[in-house]
This record gives sequence, structure tokens and C-alpha cells, in this order.
Amino acid sequence: MSGKHLPYGRQDINEDDIRAVMEVLRGDWLTTGPAVERFESAVAEYAGASYAVSFSSGTAALHGAMHAAGVTRGDLVLAPPMTFAATANSAIYCGGSPLFADISEDTLCLDPVLAHAACMKAPSPVRVIIPVSYAGYPVDVRPFRELASRTGAVLIEDAAHALGARRGERKVGTEADMTVFSFHPVKHITTAEGGMVLTDSERFAKSMRLFRSHGIVKSEQEFIRPYEGPWDNDMISIGCNYRLSDMASALGLSQMKRMDAFLSRRRELAALYREALRGAPRGLKLPPDSPGHSYHLFPVWVIPEMRKRAFVSLRENGIGVQVHYVPVHLHSYYREKFGFKPGDFPKAEMFSSGEISLPLYPGMDDRDVRFVAEKLLAVLEEPLAY
Repeated sequence: MSGKHLPYGRQDINEDDIRAVMEVLRGDWLTTGPAVERFESAVAEYAGASYAVSFSSGTAALHGAMHAAGVTRGDLVLAPPMTFAATANSAIYCGGSPLFADISEDTLCLDPVLAHAACMKAPSPVRVIIPVSYAGYPVDVRPFRELASRTGAVLIEDAAHALGARRGERKVGTEADMTVFSFHPVKHITTAEGGMVLTDSERFAKSMRLFRSHGIVKSEQEFIRPYEGPWDNDMISIGCNYRLSDMASALGLSQMKRMDAFLSRRRELAALYREALRGAPRGLKLPPDSPGHSYHLFPVWVIPEMRKRAFVSLRENGIGVQVHYVPVHLHSYYREKFGFKPGDFPKAEMFSSGEISLPLYPGMDDRDVRFVAEKLLAVLEEPLAY
């Protein structure tokens, strides 16, 4: 063993982060205070967006975006099955129904040709199209932008894996109607739990801000019923308590100062993996590369018959590999409620059957990568038992 446990992902917290949180703890605001707005402004400026709306989690951010898009009972939301369940769940929270299209083998992201076909065959209009920048690969949103314009759908990019990713010289965050990020501890920066939606639409931003705070307004100009005085408030729509705290925002704001360093190190580690695993046996496939990849994950593919053996062996060596993901349509809830079954989306299912996410986080050193690669290659060279 390397002498330490290597999780697949891990936060990187330094003394500046701790001091930032301690300052909030010693101050007057713990939640919904000035740090929230500063953090939102920092992320919006980083990505080049006009508005940023923070939420208590990435899932809450997805829910807020679906609400702002107007998803309601019976609406269809088109997504890839190769994603975390929250992508599609967020549509169900609003009363919508999932519509899946398979992934591209070249990108592991939603296939635009298959997405177009799914929209054209759909029994009713599609309200939202939500491609996912899986593992940090910046999915090309142009064909989905064209499809959304043609169908009248709202385009939401699930970029929970892709903070800092680029398409050419443009950072992910502005090319969809709304772009959703996550700040879970394994992501590029963390707020412990948290998420954010970027948009250039004032209407969407206003809708999400209202939604994350119970649908309650306090300004006289926003009241529907008569305003009674400065103590008054009016709930004008249904909403949730999805606000991000000042403590979390202070941590996120401090982390943003190292965002580019985190991103650079992730790309260095991915390059080291590619070098160490070059010419690997038994059909090992490395993830698709892109100059703008942000490498939240380094998902490799091994032949399915070897996956369990490789997974267990790596874990026994202190390497905390993970699988991302069980295709959403194969979860029991989706099978029972919507009738999905194995074979519906064969590319996603085939990829999932052999996927292993190797450790990748800025706190790793070069020796860690070589150790992981060495142990993976060793188990792949073992003969299969028939």
C-alpha cells in the first residue's frame, strides 16, 4: 500500500478557509447575510454570467432551475441517463416526467442526434433540455441550443462536474439559459454542501431567488395583497427553504481564490494518469479528453467481467475508487414508476457496466497517481477465470 487512503475525491481546506468561516462565526450573520451575495458575485464574475443564485445544495439548485423554467405536471424533461439521479429527480419534484436519450461514446455526454430524435418522437412538447457535462467534459451545447430554439424548450446545463471547464476561450456558465454548479466536498471548490445557478436572465434569477426562500416577498412593490407596514411579508408563490448560509458562502468565497490552482492540478493529475496507463491491457479505455476539460472525475472503463475484481482489489489497497453512475433509468423507482428497463439506453448501460472512477483531487501527489495506475494495471493483467 501507499501508506494512506486515497478517496476518489476530497476537499482541500487550508487555514485561510478556516479563518474565513471563523470570521462569520464571530460576526452578526450566520445565514442569508452579506457573504452570500459576495460569493454569488465572485462565481458570476469568474464564469462571465450576469446573475448567480446560490442554493443549499446542487440538487436544490437543479430544483430551482426547473421551477424557474416553468416545469409543471405532465411536462417532459430531456436528460441523459448517465448522470446522478438528481438531474432527472429535479424535474419530478416539479411534477414533470423524465425523457432520456442515450450518450455519445465519444464524449460520454448526451448525444445530440439521439436527443433530437427523442424530442421529435415525444408524446408532448419538451419543456427542458438538460445536457450534463459528465466528469467535467464540456459538452457542446450548440446543437442543444438549436434544438431548444426549435422546440421552445428551456436549455439548462447540468455543470455540477464542470466549474472552470471551457469551450474554446469561454468558461462554462453562460451558453445555456441556466447553468447549474455543485459545491459538494468532492467538487472543484466546496461550501460543504451547496449549489448555484448562473443565468443571464433577470426573470429566471428573480424566480429562483423567490423559490429558494419560501416564495415570500418583503418589499411593498412585490406584494399582491395590500401592504400593511414594514413588518409585513407576503407569500406570493410556493417555495422552499433552499438558502445557502453565510458560513458556507464564506468558505466558498475563500476557496474561489484557489479555483484556478485546483483546476490546474486536476489537469496535471489527469495527464499523469494518461501517461501511466498508456498501452494498458485488456481494452482499458480512458475518458475522452478536451483542452477545456475540468476533470472532476477520471472515469476509466474496463471490460465488465473485470470490473468487480478491479474495484475490490483497488479498495483492498487503500484506493477508494467509486462508480459513476448507475444509469438513472435503471434505478428501481424509475423502472416501477415510468416503465424503463435494461436495454433502453445501451451505450449508457455498457459504459456504466465497466466504469471505475479513479482518485482525483488536488491534494494527491504524483506518486499517488503512479501507485493507483500500478495497482490497476496489475489486476487487469491477471487472467480471467472461466
